[in-house]
Amino acid sequence: MDELRGDQASWVFDSQAIAIRYETKGWFRSPLLKLLERVDVPVSAIQDVDFRPGAGRRNGWVMNLRLHDRMDPYAAVGAALDDKAQPFRLTGPARTELVAEYLADQIRFAAGRAAEPDPATPTRLVPALPLYIRTCEGTARLEPDRLTLVWAGAHASGYKKKKQRREYDLADITGVEWAPLDDWGWGFVRIIAGGTADAAKPKNDLNVLRAGDGGNESHQAFLLAATVTAHRWALGAATRAALGSGEAVQDGAGPGLDDPEWWKNTARTALEAVRGPRPTTDLPGDTGADAADGGPGDGGAPPQPADTTWIFEQIERLGDLHAKGLLTDEEFSTKKAELLDRI
Repeated sequence: MDELRGDQASWVFDSQAIAIRYETKGWFRSPLLKLLERVDVPVSAIQDVDFRPGAGRRNGWVMNLRLHDRMDPYAAVGAALDDKAQPFRLTGPARTELVAEYLADQIRFAAGRAAEPDPATPTRLVPALPLYIRTCEGTARLEPDRLTLVWAGAHASGYKKKKQRREYDLADITGVEWAPLDDWGWGFVRIIAGGTADAAKPKNDLNVLRAGDGGNESHQAFLLAATVTAHRWALGAATRAALGSGEAVQDGAGPGLDDPEWWKNTARTALEAVRGPRPTTDLPGDTGADAADGGPGDGGAPPQPADTTWIFEQIERLGDLHAKGLLTDEEFSTKKAELLDRI
C-alpha cells in the first residue's frame, strides 16, 4: 500500500483503488474539498494519470487523474472550477517528486490492466443520497428518483416565493448547469428538463436555485450539480444495459411518462423491434410469439413492404429517448440509420 501526501490531500493506493482524504483544517483549504472530505476512486475508472514535474508552485509537481468518459461528474459540470478545488488533482513540493512520479506510474499501470468500469461508479464519487443543500434563496433535496427545489429563503424573489417549489423526476432531467459566483456575488445551479433551458434571468427562473457569497453556498450548489449528473449517467447506463439484455417487457409494465421504468421499457421494446424480422405496432410491451417470430406462417413468405408510418413513429420515439439522455448520439444515429434503410 502506497501513500502520498500532497498540499490538498493524501492519496493511499492499494492496487485496486485510490483512497483520497482531503485536508480540512485551516481557513485556506478549499471549501469544496472540505465538504467532500473523502473519495475512493477505483482504478477501473481511471483512463490516465497526468504527472508534470516542476509545473507546480516553487518547482513542485502536479498530478491529475483523468477518468474515463462519463466517469467524472465534477469535470462535467465544473469547467469554471478553480484548479485548487479540483477533486482529482494533487500538488506537492519538489522534494517528493520521485515518490509522486513512482505512484503515478503504479496507478497508470494498474489502470491499464483494469476491467471495464462499472457504469454506476460516478454515483460513488459524489455525496450519498439523499443530498440536501441550503442557500440564501432556498433549498434543494436530491433523492434516488427525484429532485425538489424550494424557494423559501430571505433572498428568493417574490415570484419564486409565490410558486414555492418545483419537483423533477430524475428521468426527466436532461442536463445541469453550474455557475460560480459572479461580480455581484451570485452563483447558481440550473436544472434543464425537456432539452432546453428557461430564458428567464436566474432571479426569476423556476429551474434555478441561486447561491450567495456567504459560507460555502456556491460549492454546495456545485456538489448538487455533480451529484445529479452522476445519477443521470447511471440511469442512462442502466437503460442502455436493459436495451441490450433482450429482457421481455410485460404488458402494462410502464405506468406512465413520469416513471423512469416506462422509458426503460419503451426504449427496450423499440430497439427490439428494430432488430426483429418485421415491425410490430404494439409498443411498448408486446412480447407475444407473433412479435418475436415474425408472425405465424412467416417462414418462406415474401418480404412485406416497409411500413413507413411505423418507421417514422419509431424514429420519433428514439428521438425522445435521445433528448432525455437515455441514448447516446452514436446509438441514436445508428438506430435511426437502420430504420431509414428499411424504407
